[in-house]
Amino acid sequence: MRDLKKSVLGYFAGHPRAKTTVKDLARRMKISGKEQFRTLRSLIEQLEQSGVIAADDRGRFSYVKNRKRSGHHVPRTASGRLSITRRGLGFVKAEGWDQDIRIAPRFLHAALSGDLVEVALFAAPRTHRRDEGPEGEVVRVLERTITRVTGRLEMRKDFAIVIPDDERIPRDVYVTLGEARKARPGDKVVVELEPWEDEHLNPEGVIVEVLGPSGDARVEVLGVARSFGLPPAFPSSVEEAAARLPGTIPSEELQRRMDLRSAVCVTIDPEDAKDFDDALSCEDLGNGRYRLGVHIADVSYYVREGSDLDGEAYGRGTSVYLVNEVVPMLPERLSNDLCSLRPSTDRLTYSALMEVTKDGKVEDYQFARSVIHSKRRFSYEEVQEILDRGKGEHAELLLRLNALAKQLYKRRRKSGSLDFDTAEAKFRFDAQGLPVQILKKVRLDAHRLVEECMLLANKMVAQHVSRLKAGGQSLPFVYRVHDLPNPDRLQDLGTFVKQFGFSLDVKNGVPTRQLQKLLDDVRGTEVEDVIHEVALRSMAKAVYSEKNIGHYGLGFRHYTHFTSPIRRYPDLIVHRLLSEYAATPAADRLSHFQRTLPDVARQSSDRERVAVEAERASVKVMQMEYMKRHIGDEFEGVITGVTDFGLFVELHDLLVQGLVHVRDLDDDYYLFDERQYALRGRSRGRQYRLGDHVRVRTLSVNAESRELNLALVADAGRTF
Repeated sequence: MRDLKKSVLGYFAGHPRAKTTVKDLARRMKISGKEQFRTLRSLIEQLEQSGVIAADDRGRFSYVKNRKRSGHHVPRTASGRLSITRRGLGFVKAEGWDQDIRIAPRFLHAALSGDLVEVALFAAPRTHRRDEGPEGEVVRVLERTITRVTGRLEMRKDFAIVIPDDERIPRDVYVTLGEARKARPGDKVVVELEPWEDEHLNPEGVIVEVLGPSGDARVEVLGVARSFGLPPAFPSSVEEAAARLPGTIPSEELQRRMDLRSAVCVTIDPEDAKDFDDALSCEDLGNGRYRLGVHIADVSYYVREGSDLDGEAYGRGTSVYLVNEVVPMLPERLSNDLCSLRPSTDRLTYSALMEVTKDGKVEDYQFARSVIHSKRRFSYEEVQEILDRGKGEHAELLLRLNALAKQLYKRRRKSGSLDFDTAEAKFRFDAQGLPVQILKKVRLDAHRLVEECMLLANKMVAQHVSRLKAGGQSLPFVYRVHDLPNPDRLQDLGTFVKQFGFSLDVKNGVPTRQLQKLLDDVRGTEVEDVIHEVALRSMAKAVYSEKNIGHYGLGFRHYTHFTSPIRRYPDLIVHRLLSEYAATPAADRLSHFQRTLPDVARQSSDRERVAVEAERASVKVMQMEYMKRHIGDEFEGVITGVTDFGLFVELHDLLVQGLVHVRDLDDDYYLFDERQYALRGRSRGRQYRLGDHVRVRTLSVNAESRELNLALVADAGRTF
């Protein structure tokens, strides 16, 4: 009964918006026997009586949301996902609370970052500042998220330990000497955790994989993949399902589709791309309009709802692009073959066909399941060369697309769309797969051409579905949304840019046009990258949601992701919904989507966050490997972060970030000015602030923690 209660509470806390019957819950809990079902029903009645859950008039139960502090009742407990910072502080996002619940390290007990936890809330002191948020203590782990830990094996006299790579795991993991013999001291290993509830003892585990020597860049990237729980291979059932898919398109399927094989369609991708999931066409209609075609691989034809392939894609959520390998969402048979829009090959697609005026206004559109025959595969660099020269293969099409993309961009700008041109690093590797050069990715007109066409297709799909109704109600859908920024963060941004001579009026909120003007004003200045970074930090994160609140950053009222179903699960769902809504959907299907889409949105958002973090970590691994060869060298850089323990400096052109520890600033005693993002010397008046350009020398590199230690070269900084 106790374990069942824990599972049921975990389900309701993890799905606070879900409504479910006892039978549905029994199915989810894999309960089949009559006695177990009676126990479940009794437990549900107890939870209902205690006010944890409530039933609607259709007998469906849902989680009773915690009331906000402004109400008469302040709950004593809350449940939610725990995240732990590098400094050991925990934060729980709980349903019904405006702010995260803060958990001091001593109150985390045996909880790990990512766990679903129950928190007992502390009484708020009278002097409690509103911006500090509620505080509490973890009283129970409802669902353990981290079951495997990656780290370095070290030997002791009578036992061995694994020191986790993830700094959010504060405890070393004990393994027996027998287990330790599977690897050598200093090896990177993966450990399966045993059940751990006693905070006074370290967790114990079993070594399940030996990756190789710690510090080796290739091993460290493998460690990143394992640390983030990225699956190394597909289950055999999934690979077998992909292998059984037919390599030819049935003639009856071709007859059901719009035949666009005669249209001039081309793909434009990175030089090293292996999957091509979007193609473009653009026909001049001769009446002042173009017929723009955005043709997307029809993954939904091959990956059917409820299949093994579908379940695996849902679990992975997205492809993850590590610095030297891809962890794909779909098996190679699909991503690199059947669903890849290869040139001179018939391929099934979902096409967005839009009649667009030459100044970028959409006058008409249609969506259709189609078949295309790509005429050419271009790289971005090849397209850019044709745009620059004004001639080349399919030059007329590419120049037309480029002219239209510029108009689409202008129109998007007028609606207040923000354009953060953030720098990205790419690497050149030697024969051993180690980095020999770090380069900044250059954003070409060819990139913008593709981006604008994809943005328009995504917008039009969302706009189209939002207009559809059933029984006077909007149809269930998955939107890509971006909430308004936090006003306090915008206030901080306004204060920050003022010290550089720029302004941002935040008194009455910040329309995107004001932020757009700020970004325009700083373009080309020395502090452009820094202000971009601080502005991005002030923004909310874009997520997937069944509720459409619009996309603040793009300035769109309706937006979704339609254009990459090979690598993003929500795009696959959007294709299915678009096809389903082409006819009048049945009531049971609408009910199914209303019930399942919130979970799809949440899972897709969670997996996207994991992918972004893993990709960044893999880039840092290779950056540190590159910097190993430059110990003692001097570089120009810019201060991108100021904390009470030091200065973060990004090296020009390399996009590598390192830390100057405050302990190494030995010319004075420095005070941290949090509001001004600065360290100020108390005696000599020297200051270091965000955006300052400095010269640094590399002191050391820790490949495992991915840390670069720097020292300022003499005469850096300024006085005030």
